[in-house]
Amino acid sequence: MTRSNRREFLSGVMAGAAAAGLMARAGEAGAQGMAGKITPDDRALLVIVDVQNDFIPGGALPVKEGDQIVPLVNKIAAGFRHVILTQDWHTPGHISFASTHAGKKPFETVALDYGTQVLWPDHCVQGTPGAAFHKDLRIPHAELIIRKGYRQHMDSYSAFFEADGKATTGLRGYVRDRGFRTLYFVGLATDFCVGWSALDARKVGLQALVIEDACRGIDTEGSLAKAWTAMQKAGVKRIQSSDLTA
Repeated sequence: MTRSNRREFLSGVMAGAAAAGLMARAGEAGAQGMAGKITPDDRALLVIVDVQNDFIPGGALPVKEGDQIVPLVNKIAAGFRHVILTQDWHTPGHISFASTHAGKKPFETVALDYGTQVLWPDHCVQGTPGAAFHKDLRIPHAELIIRKGYRQHMDSYSAFFEADGKATTGLRGYVRDRGFRTLYFVGLATDFCVGWSALDARKVGLQALVIEDACRGIDTEGSLAKAWTAMQKAGVKRIQSSDLTA
């Protein structure tokens, strides 16, 4: 999938589509070539995306019901040997903030060097309580935290690449060096950071599965359905937590 296509689903250019029934359940084919339930093996990595205070109801950029996924994320993580976390980590006055652009409001867009940028309320500013992980997130065996969005003049949704599709977070090299083949994604938000991360996992040749009930979306301008459509086209599998043996 091209970077321009991603810009289209973010800016509302792509036609909306119903999310239900768009993607085959990974349990039908088997993430590791198995029938029925999926058992993550030693080459599977769970990526917990941006379960941070500013994305929880009451935060600066709340995702509806974002807090409700935390117990399920904890339960899912306990069934994986290998888990990492991602963390939005913006500088003050970041280019993705509406407050940085005179006359602009949150959820409007601007054209930047790397493409169309959705403008957000100030959120996940480095070192602030809003950037911290949710207090009930319990992942003691997490092996790595990937921080993203810390470049002042470039946003980042994906756990792999910044918004230009070139600047890296280091996750690709980590995954390669550790020998992971299949990545599972949970967290916030389905239609932005989770979706882009899953798309980029496919871009670098990995299997990618999104555990739908352990995610929540922002769904602005139909972005949730558009994100599922984009993921389906890229070969991302859509599963439920009940599809896992854990």
